[in-house]
Amino acid sequence: MNAHSTRSFGHRRSVRPAGPARPWARMRWGLVAWLLGVAIPALAWEPTAPVELVVPAGTGGGADLMARFIQQAVTKHGLMKQPLTVVNKTGNSGAEGFLDVKAARGNPHKLIITLSSLFTTPLATGTDFNWRDITPVQMLALDQFVLWVNAESPHKSAKDLMDALRAGPRGSVKLGGTGSKQEDQLISVLLETAASTRLSYQPLKGGGDVVRALAERQVDITVNNPIEAAKLWAEGKVRPLCVFDGKKLEYFGKIAANQSWNDLPTCMSFGIPVEYLMMRGIFMSPGASPAQVAYYVQVLDKVRALPEWREFMAQGAFKPSAMSGEPFVAWLDKAESFHRVVMREARLTYAYAAAAPAAAPAASAAGAGAVQPPPKDKK
Repeated sequence: MNAHSTRSFGHRRSVRPAGPARPWARMRWGLVAWLLGVAIPALAWEPTAPVELVVPAGTGGGADLMARFIQQAVTKHGLMKQPLTVVNKTGNSGAEGFLDVKAARGNPHKLIITLSSLFTTPLATGTDFNWRDITPVQMLALDQFVLWVNAESPHKSAKDLMDALRAGPRGSVKLGGTGSKQEDQLISVLLETAASTRLSYQPLKGGGDVVRALAERQVDITVNNPIEAAKLWAEGKVRPLCVFDGKKLEYFGKIAANQSWNDLPTCMSFGIPVEYLMMRGIFMSPGASPAQVAYYVQVLDKVRALPEWREFMAQGAFKPSAMSGEPFVAWLDKAESFHRVVMREARLTYAYAAAAPAAAPAASAAGAGAVQPPPKDKK
């Protein structure tokens, strides 16, 4: 329609004059959009094919639950024109998933949700991968770790437990965790250092298996993420002692025995100098353009603005920590350096295992640093 075109509305006929017609039309539709609260962003790029969201971990764990929440939110609210599918690629402690995305250079339709295995898996397995091989999009949140005991445990506080660890025989306390050479085992090493003792680390398939083992007294303590153990806490089968964060959790909804996440003290308040949180973030294939990254950032921003997201954060006691661009890259640099130091000190790196294979049996007998094929990670 040119500047002299006409429109019929019932029996009325109007003629738009030349010249200011187009600016006036833009103002009119801008006013309508403002009145209706409708945002009309100009996107420089949008997906032209279905988008795959890779989970480098098993089904039912924290990464999988968050990925499927995002998928459901995007679908329910129509946040993308193309479908978003979730695919689990768990092989070799998640290396399968990382290498799949690394190999998809130039494919903007492949994403991956990440956790601390982004750093630990290459260090533990020797896999030719680094987080810089893929494109950071956005950090969504930090996931907490909580020190748990069986509900019938005699240890009523973290101090009670630490006193028992120091007084008891080395290796007599079993700590159940997800997989080998991953987040849970790293925390076990930090606890060993704090208590000047040795724990017997028991690798299990996933967070659900770990907390069930605690409820059934197959292990003595765990460091499950909140969302993994909340149900059994509510059922009175397990009990939290403290959270590995520098400050108390800011969630006040009652969960069990008239307690909320906020009622948990920090482990640091009991003299345990351990603070560890796990990233939940989204990356995409290498070679992505700024416009492609920006598209996914705005989609994730919309997901995080939903009431359902706030409920999901509260359910899992997550620490909302949205971050993208240079701040996210700077955070990743620091996190990588931290994990490199801790993995080396814990003797969990591939380089250590290759250089000193004879030391593995002794470490296994002591209950820490055991080198064995890791089960599928459900973190």
